[in-house]
Amino acid sequence: MQFFIWGSWLITIYNYWFETMKWDGVQFGAVFTTLGLSSLFMPTLVGIIADKWINAERIFGLLHIAGGLILCLLPSVSDPVTFFWVIFLAMLCYMPTIALSNSVAYNVLKSNNYDVVSSFPPIRVWGTIGFIAAMWFVNITGNKASSNQFLISGISAVLLGLYAFSLPKCTPTASEKKGWIQTFGLDAFRLFGNYKIFLFFLFSLFLGASLQLTNMYGDGYISEFGNYGKYQNSLIVKYSTVIMSISQISETIFILAIPFFLKRFGIKYVMLISMTAWVLRFGLLAYGDPAEGLWMIIASCIVYGMAFDFFNVSGSLFIETSTSPQMRSSAQGLFMMMTNGFGAVIGSFASASIIQYFYTLKFKSVSGLTKHLGISKSSEVFQRLTDGTKIHNGIFHRAIELKNWPEIWISFALYSLFIALLFAVLFKHKHDPNSIGEMKH
Repeated sequence: MQFFIWGSWLITIYNYWFETMKWDGVQFGAVFTTLGLSSLFMPTLVGIIADKWINAERIFGLLHIAGGLILCLLPSVSDPVTFFWVIFLAMLCYMPTIALSNSVAYNVLKSNNYDVVSSFPPIRVWGTIGFIAAMWFVNITGNKASSNQFLISGISAVLLGLYAFSLPKCTPTASEKKGWIQTFGLDAFRLFGNYKIFLFFLFSLFLGASLQLTNMYGDGYISEFGNYGKYQNSLIVKYSTVIMSISQISETIFILAIPFFLKRFGIKYVMLISMTAWVLRFGLLAYGDPAEGLWMIIASCIVYGMAFDFFNVSGSLFIETSTSPQMRSSAQGLFMMMTNGFGAVIGSFASASIIQYFYTLKFKSVSGLTKHLGISKSSEVFQRLTDGTKIHNGIFHRAIELKNWPEIWISFALYSLFIALLFAVLFKHKHDPNSIGEMKH
């Protein structure tokens, strides 16, 4: 249910934004920064509250109910500025629940003497299944470009919020120290004083930027193949969200492989595998298409499972085993702050601006546009792309813009490769097969 809420709109909002509402690309990047901006402080703040004062499952439930009600307001919003503020409020409620869901799970597992490294992934895999179910449901019911996707998400959030009050109690853990730093939960920030964990958080920020790129543009990338004459009637384009869900299906496999890889190779090599997978993810998308290059799109989706899980889930487990139970929720909140906070903000702002100013093709003439797309002036695609644009002597009143997807994906692949090389050199870690963390509880 946690990830069904997110999967109902995260991948398909691109279609709603550009196809249905016809809003601006830079504004779209701003909307995705709401995930990051809310993750800059809310996961850590809520984590501190859960560690010190209020049961984690209660905060979890209240946040979902509030966030769900706010999401239900989005279908009535008709301008991008208001949309930004409404979804920002919804994300202030939703983003901390990701870290809280991990904390609740770890608390229950450890309370019942389970090994979190081997026991958590088979539980977390159901989150991915929920994400897949949401993507399929929204696409197959014809709502991937509709505001109904937000209603589906909002109603699901309220239901999960109500269910949360039946979860096992996760009471705050009292600390032996009573200084003001401990009282207000600020001791978690001392983790930045540990060189290894500081570096881990820093590279989590860099990888967090990569994660947002496929969430923002993946489904829209496949959908826009429908602008080209040779792909207009492609079922791959029509059911682009179902195709992209292969990424999440792949996640279900790689999540279950995490215990083996972590215990066998250690966190450094698992993270390097993830970074290499990001390079392949973007590189394969650069040369894929819905026909002869379909295998590359599918391979990219399969690789995504490794890229995401080996970074996100393994990272969460590494932080859990490297910190004390007294700062469990706040430490998970810090991890969220670096990945979905600073990473998402940087990735969203930077990618939107870079794509708009460096990787956007601008067509000023009818002949240039129709030749590039392989369509006629009378086609439905031409009418849709030029709707409301005045034409005089074959020249558009304003340029028609299309994204240069091959160069976009190649630039993202080179970025990921650079981060992987830096991590390999800077992050020093001696692997202990009995533990993925080295700090004592």
